[in-house]
Amino acid sequence: MFVFVTIIFVFVAYAISIKFVYYRYSQLWPHLLNKISTPLYTVGNSNFCPTQKRSSALLRNSEDDKPRLTANETRVLIVTAHPDDECMFFAPTVLKLVESQAAVYLLCLSTGNYNNQGLQRKRELLDSCAVLGIPSDHVTIIDDKELPDDPAVEWSTALISSLILRHIRNYGISVVLTFDGRGVSGHANHIAIYKTLRHLVSAGRLPEGCQIFSLHSISLLRKYLSVLELPVSWLLPSDFCCVIGQKEYKCAKKAMLCHRSQLLWFRRLYILFSRYMFVNTFQAITVETKNVKIY
Repeated sequence: MFVFVTIIFVFVAYAISIKFVYYRYSQLWPHLLNKISTPLYTVGNSNFCPTQKRSSALLRNSEDDKPRLTANETRVLIVTAHPDDECMFFAPTVLKLVESQAAVYLLCLSTGNYNNQGLQRKRELLDSCAVLGIPSDHVTIIDDKELPDDPAVEWSTALISSLILRHIRNYGISVVLTFDGRGVSGHANHIAIYKTLRHLVSAGRLPEGCQIFSLHSISLLRKYLSVLELPVSWLLPSDFCCVIGQKEYKCAKKAMLCHRSQLLWFRRLYILFSRYMFVNTFQAITVETKNVKIY
C-alpha cells in the first residue's frame, strides 16, 4: 500500500512540475524572443537564391514572390542537412517563432537523395514547411554533388560557408539555428554544418550582431521520454529554448507525416516518444577566448 501511494504521489508531483514548466515558460517566452530580436542591418538582395545557380531546387519564380521584410522583423535562418530535419528536430522552434510572427527561413543543404528519392523528398519538404508555417519562398533546397546525403562523404566547408553567409547577408538574418557538435543523431552531415558555423564564428566572418545557436544533443534515455523530459531540460542550462504543447505537437506530427517516403516503423515511434517533438534547447556558439596570464 505504501509503495502504491508513493508511486501515485511521485506521478502527481511530476505532472504538476510539467504544468509549472509550461506556466513559467509562457511568462518567459517574450523575454526569450526579445533576446534574439534585436534588428541588425539593412537587408541586401531580397531576390537572392543560391539554388538558382547551383541546383534545380525551387524557389521564387517572380517579382511578386519576393519576401516582404520589415526593418524590425526578427529573421531566423534554420540550417539543416536533409528534408525532414526541419520537423524531426526543429519543429518546436519553428512553430514558436512562426506563432510570434518572426520571419523563418530554411536552408536545407541536400535533397535527401541517398535512396534516389530526391525529387519526392523535395516535395515532401515543401509540404512539411507549409504545415509548420514557413512560406515556400523562404525555403532553399540545395542540390549539389559536393553535398550528397551520405554520412560517408565529407561535405565541403567552403561551399557550406558561402551558402550560409550569402543567406545571412541577403536576407538580413539575425539568428542562425542548427545542430551541435554531436548532430543530435550523430549524422556526419549534421556535424559538418556545426563545424562550418563554428569556424565562421571563430574566424569573425559573420556580420556583426548575428547570433548562432546549436541544438543540444542529449542522451538516448532523455531523448525518448517525450514530454516527460521537459522538467529536466528546464533545470539544465541553455541559452535559448522553445517548448510547445499538445496543440502544436499535433501540427509537428502532421509535418512529420508529410515525409511519407521516410515513414518507417521507427519514425512512427519517434513521433510518439521523441522529446524533440516538444522541446528544443540551444547553446550559443561564441568566440572561444583563452585566459591569458600577464606577468
